[in-house]
Amino acid sequence: MAQNIPVLTAGEGGLSRYLDEIRRFPMLEPQEEYMLAKRYREHEDPAAAERLVTSHLRLVAKIAMGYRGYGLPLGEVVSEGNVGLMQAVKRFEPEKGFRLATYAMWWIKAAIQEYILRSWSLVKMGTTANQKRLFFNLRRLKGRIQALEEGDLKPDQVQAIATKLGVPEEDVISMNRRLAGDASLNAPIRAAEADSGEWQDWLVDESESQETILADQEELDMRRKLLGNAMSVLNDRERRIFEARRLSEDPITLEDLSTEFGVSRERVRQIEVRAFEKVQKAVQKSAREMETATPA
Repeated sequence: MAQNIPVLTAGEGGLSRYLDEIRRFPMLEPQEEYMLAKRYREHEDPAAAERLVTSHLRLVAKIAMGYRGYGLPLGEVVSEGNVGLMQAVKRFEPEKGFRLATYAMWWIKAAIQEYILRSWSLVKMGTTANQKRLFFNLRRLKGRIQALEEGDLKPDQVQAIATKLGVPEEDVISMNRRLAGDASLNAPIRAAEADSGEWQDWLVDESESQETILADQEELDMRRKLLGNAMSVLNDRERRIFEARRLSEDPITLEDLSTEFGVSRERVRQIEVRAFEKVQKAVQKSAREMETATPA
């Protein structure tokens, strides 16, 4: 599948040459993409797989650009992203109605992030989901709040980032100090990674691409559908309490619900816990069914 994929080489002009090469591969129309994906899925046609991969190399390059600030050769980041793209093509199910770009985006990001985590010895502490999220989002959030100077963050900046990502303020301070050794925002980009410029020239554009917006919306719709289906296992009282306590932006107190249903606060709490467990099991069951339906 990877035989005819261009390689991003180090040295002057390497990035420009690579971008010129991958632009030669045409984008696919939805119906053409569907037929190629179906052909590969049913017959493992390598030519179909190659066209699916090469037509999405620009997506990999675009995503890889967002990870330039970690001090790793861009060629290696792109290569890992291409591996993720190939995995996505192998597992893509065109019958589900999604475009390949929407599906592949998550595989590409996952492959790149795993590579970065393997390469950064300082991220030994980044073992939890929250810490990994902090690692990959700290630089972007610093740019959003204009915390671009070197050194420690201001207390209000630390608080804003910690609140946004749901992590302790101590983790934000610690991670910022570790990442400070990566590269100054004004430091020149190494020749192995681009032709010229500074790190700050490559800060990620805060405006989301249409592909990202579509992918986020489709993921949100899928989660809502899963939750909606799962809540069908609840009776009316369980549903009311679950929605009031777990889904409302301003949760209703146990006291108010106990008055509404004429039971004790402890009884309301027990119903809430039971309803949550029932919904959780229903969602997990649906997720397992989706995984089973996806070929390895």
